[in-house]
Amino acid sequence: MIVVANAGPLIALAQIGHFTLLQLLYGELYIPPAVRHEVVALGQGRPGAAEVDVASWIHVVEVRETMAVQLLRDRLDAGESEAIVLAMEMNADLLLMDESRGRRVAEARGLTKTGTLGTLIVAKKRGLISAITPLLDRLLAAGFRMSDELYQAARTLADEGNQGLL
Repeated sequence: MIVVANAGPLIALAQIGHFTLLQLLYGELYIPPAVRHEVVALGQGRPGAAEVDVASWIHVVEVRETMAVQLLRDRLDAGESEAIVLAMEMNADLLLMDESRGRRVAEARGLTKTGTLGTLIVAKKRGLISAITPLLDRLLAAGFRMSDELYQAARTLADEGNQGLL
């Protein structure tokens, strides 16, 4: 399975201490140079930086179609643009991206996508974590942007929808 990641899920899962779920679920990840730069260089000392820097299962792959990246830069940041183009170039099975604008662009290009919440839901369904609700709460406390509707939808998809309130 070929999985390309943007910075958001890498950082978010590191923030809540569940970065290793990425390797457990996907084996290897591919990231473009702009994503590595964003997480490791610009994010030095922050969650995700050290984890990505030392993860031998995360491979940095140069994007070949730089013009395609430039065309996306009108709407997206460098990491999102490169991740979408890399996913297309590698014919990726999955793109990990949280940002809604980037997800819409990826979808319009026919890419299969998921993000931090989708990763947590799959991890729960595979028995790698026992519950997502406490992790969703930790994401919110760390500044992860998520609507009440998305919070509840994630809980429902993880079969935790009827367990109390926020």
